[in-house]
Amino acid sequence: MQRERWGSRIGVILAVAGSAVGLGNFLRFPGQAAQNGGGAFMLPYFISLLVLGIPLCWAEWTMGRYGGTCGFNSAPGIYSVIWRNRCAKYFGAIALLLPLVIYMYYVLIEAWCLGYAIQYLTGDLMLGPDAVADDYGAFFANFSGQDADGALLSEGRRHWLWVLAGVFAFNFMLIYRGVTKGIESFCRVAMPLMIVLAVIVLIRVLTLGTPDPSKPEQSVLGGLNFMWNPRAEALLNPQTWLAASGQIFFSLSVGFGIIVNYASYLSEKDDVVLSGLTSSSMNEFFEVCLGGLITLPAAFIFLGAAAGDQGTFGLGFVALPNVFAQMWGGQAFGFLWFFMLFIAAVTSSVSMLQPVIAFLEEGFGLKRHASAAMLGLLSALGCGFVLYFSKGLVALDTMDFWVGSVMIFVLALVQSVLYGWAFGIKRGAEEAHKGANIRIPHFIQLMLKYVVPVYLGVIFVAFCLNTLPSSDTELFPAHVTDSTPLEGGLVPEDLEQQFREQDITLPDDVEIVDAADGTGWEVRGNEDALLYLLQPGAEPDSFVVLQHKPGYVESISRSTAASASVLFLLVVLTFLLLLIHIAGRRWEKAGLLTYGPDPATPNPPTGGAT
Repeated sequence: MQRERWGSRIGVILAVAGSAVGLGNFLRFPGQAAQNGGGAFMLPYFISLLVLGIPLCWAEWTMGRYGGTCGFNSAPGIYSVIWRNRCAKYFGAIALLLPLVIYMYYVLIEAWCLGYAIQYLTGDLMLGPDAVADDYGAFFANFSGQDADGALLSEGRRHWLWVLAGVFAFNFMLIYRGVTKGIESFCRVAMPLMIVLAVIVLIRVLTLGTPDPSKPEQSVLGGLNFMWNPRAEALLNPQTWLAASGQIFFSLSVGFGIIVNYASYLSEKDDVVLSGLTSSSMNEFFEVCLGGLITLPAAFIFLGAAAGDQGTFGLGFVALPNVFAQMWGGQAFGFLWFFMLFIAAVTSSVSMLQPVIAFLEEGFGLKRHASAAMLGLLSALGCGFVLYFSKGLVALDTMDFWVGSVMIFVLALVQSVLYGWAFGIKRGAEEAHKGANIRIPHFIQLMLKYVVPVYLGVIFVAFCLNTLPSSDTELFPAHVTDSTPLEGGLVPEDLEQQFREQDITLPDDVEIVDAADGTGWEVRGNEDALLYLLQPGAEPDSFVVLQHKPGYVESISRSTAASASVLFLLVVLTFLLLLIHIAGRRWEKAGLLTYGPDPATPNPPTGGAT
């Protein structure tokens, strides 16, 4: 098959930067920084950038280009020539699963951005001077179908599906045109346009001053201080370091399987060292210098400290529309902002399709139209799944957790081991420096072999221990005059009063039931969710109140949509493994894959070159 190539160095840099620059830069990063120490968050953030982000980025660029020179553009093929073992290609299933599944729900968010931009053009999102945050929250919940599963398919709400269909078709039009005519051509226009639009909005935010003189603290300087004021105690919290590392993966698209694919279209004369560093720097400019100065400071000016409590969607689709409604020219700036987010989302989503397209083409000899049609059908099924299970965005959140959080760490760990131990850092340095104008310091190679896998392993274990299991935290000792009423299912008045004294208001629908282990009682709320535990104390009619924090495993088991989402991911992963097995057999018969010592290195050291 005739292999594709990038048209220019600036084209591939803009394409890789475009794959990294997305909604996470403008919405996720500000929220993560505000919730994890403000300016103090930047210390673990930049440590993760230097220890994980840039070294892994260089490793992916190097392995990708090497795989391309060996005739492969997809992760299963590239991994097989990096580590000449029959098992290597199956790790490529993770590199295909990640971008494919992320696209299935990311394209929905992309359509939300375009939909909001259109709503600003028509004026429908300008809810009036009396509108409050709850009004914009209700607007977003209705717009995204959070009230019930299948809500967006009901009569009167299907018109939004045309926007989704248009966005879906636009992505596949770009991917159908190929690497140079589609992805590269679009990114060469989109990236400069994003900078122009973001700078326009940034200038407006920085000139807001103090809109409400009665609240002098809610000013531009106050917003910047809220975003960047360092809270040093956050550095002692492991969650801060986990959040910073996770943001770097999201930010640079490291561990997504995208850079490996993009780099495979380079030739040996292309500079992967400088290209990788340039694309990473461009992404950091968008994230820190634009996203960090626009989103949260603007929200703080109008909403105060409450802006920091918003999640990614709350900040982007609830808080900011409330902000635009209160500023002069808000309708125009609201349109510019959400149109810019839409462009940023497209540069990312189209990159998620290319790795799977490349695999279908080289694994089964399919032409571009056939591979695009097959991928379109598969991704449309997944997108429809997320679209239908829209209640509370449970399906979207579940997929984002397992694929957009857990599997990214797994793939990054796999790639660091492949580079450091299978490919070998000596060989990796030689490959990286072909055509390079700058050199990677040798200690970076040593980090990739020894430090990065350990760092990733520790972070991943801490992430799982912190997120997956449920936990119970002791709150306060309580005393009930007569414990008999506990048997009736209602919370006694004196116990409820003790909760209020701890600034805890119990929901109206709570009830008390016997604990599952037969000791004490459980306080359960809506949909039988366990809220608190009452364990017998040392004194008669005394109890210890513990707050129950459900882990992710428990949360999934209680939700049909979440359980179905996990099952869907397993089905897709199994399907990809089957396809990789069939493709591997075809490559072996064609003589494209051989196992054992790499013919390019007749006597490779055992365990990888050092």
